[in-house]
Amino acid sequence: MLLIHYPKCSTCKKAKQFLDEYNIKYEEQDIKLNPPTYEKLKSYYEKSNLPIKKFINTSGLLYKELQLKNKIPTMKDEEILHLLSTNGMLIKRPLLITDNQIIIGFKEEEYKKAIENE
Repeated sequence: MLLIHYPKCSTCKKAKQFLDEYNIKYEEQDIKLNPPTYEKLKSYYEKSNLPIKKFINTSGLLYKELQLKNKIPTMKDEEILHLLSTNGMLIKRPLLITDNQIIIGFKEEEYKKAIENE
């Protein structure tokens, strides 16, 4: 398992705490220091079967500064993936990458199901 997170994010901290409490082994990747590449993001997106917009951190400062609310609706998925790969802070977090699925954000029930399916 891979947890892509931002260490200062409270939701990411909850995800880490959950995995630690259940003694789940996982690798960590700091989304700000080491954002996923375009190729990785594309593979996560394809594996997830989720809309591309689920990958966008719409509550982040950078999202607002770049006025992406007005730009995203006219962008193609490829353009959005390229944009997200330029700055990890544009990506919704945490991302939990397992062999079977991609979970965006942290919801305890989703994490429990992910653990059971691994």
